[in-house]
Amino acid sequence: MAQRLLPLFSACAAMTLGAFSSAFAEEAVKPQQSQALPSIVVTEAVQQSISDRVIATGSIEAVEETYVSPLVDGLSIRSLNVDVGDTVEEGSTLVVLNDDALLLQRSQLEANLAKAEAALAQLRAQLAEATANSEEATRVADRAARLSENGTVPTAEADRVRALAVAARARVRSAEQSVGVATADIKVVQAQIDDIDLRLARTAVKAPVSGVISVKNAKVGAIASGGGEPLFAIIRDGIIEMKADVAEADIIKLAVGQPATVRLAGSSTTIEGKIRLIAPIVDPQTRLGKVHITLSDTSKARSGMYAAATIIVQQKQTVVLPQTAVTAEDGKAIVRKVEDGVVRLVPVVTGIQDGQYVEILSGLKAGEQAVAKAGAYVRDGDRIKPVKSTQPATN
Repeated sequence: MAQRLLPLFSACAAMTLGAFSSAFAEEAVKPQQSQALPSIVVTEAVQQSISDRVIATGSIEAVEETYVSPLVDGLSIRSLNVDVGDTVEEGSTLVVLNDDALLLQRSQLEANLAKAEAALAQLRAQLAEATANSEEATRVADRAARLSENGTVPTAEADRVRALAVAARARVRSAEQSVGVATADIKVVQAQIDDIDLRLARTAVKAPVSGVISVKNAKVGAIASGGGEPLFAIIRDGIIEMKADVAEADIIKLAVGQPATVRLAGSSTTIEGKIRLIAPIVDPQTRLGKVHITLSDTSKARSGMYAAATIIVQQKQTVVLPQTAVTAEDGKAIVRKVEDGVVRLVPVVTGIQDGQYVEILSGLKAGEQAVAKAGAYVRDGDRIKPVKSTQPATN
């Protein structure tokens, strides 16, 4: 009996061992097949806010800078009332020029005026006398003419008296002309005095506008000249702005009123602003255009500072992917979409680029996955083991 059971036991043991070996082999193949799939990092298209930005650089400058020069040449500077950085009001006195020479000229002209007025008075008296003599000579000539007609006065006498009347009238006209010349001389002297008065008034050099003194070239004792460098430069009303250089490809996207963030060079200070003016021309050499950005707060900015501006052209909520997930093939944007572990090359239409993100207008929906790095060596139809990225992909 034992001999008959031994072969049966051996057969059962062999079958059990075979089944166990087969099961073990199958289980060993499964992880090998799973491990054979490459692990590829994938990213998910998400719906989020994205902005179209233009980066520009430039400097902080005065919106309007006014130069102050003397209106009287050849006078030395007697005193200075302001310095760089001072705030001045329109009409306030900045510099006082030495007026001694002008006062001396005015005294001389006043003496000349008094002399001319005295001469005019004398000429007017002479005119009055000549007028009276002319009138008397005219009456005598008229009477002689009547008497000559009656034969009482000889004709020769009448002619002589008439000639005397004509001469008297000529002296009147001469006296009138002399009075006119003297009057004109007085007007000339008076005009010279008025000119001196104007120049005296201008010895006080006044601020043409309100603002902040940005440049001072005036020095006490120096000779002021309208043809030289200005005595002062004034930032009108103290208003400064950023004048930024923008590439011609970007300037066509800009418009007056668009917001901007200005960062001053060498610091973390940022100032909010907006576009005030866009220059109508682009430099043909540099291919750059000027954009003027008004600053909301100028307390920390100084004219001449270098700055960079970020201008917000457009902002919207849309589907985005990291830029590393998008590549170009044959002039088209391509994304390696991942569905159920299978890679599919999908053409997409891109839009705004904002830093490390790019807008996907079509071809991929929010929630769908794509290979995070477009440079990953995978082909259309490859099976992969997706590994979800926890951070945006970077180059």
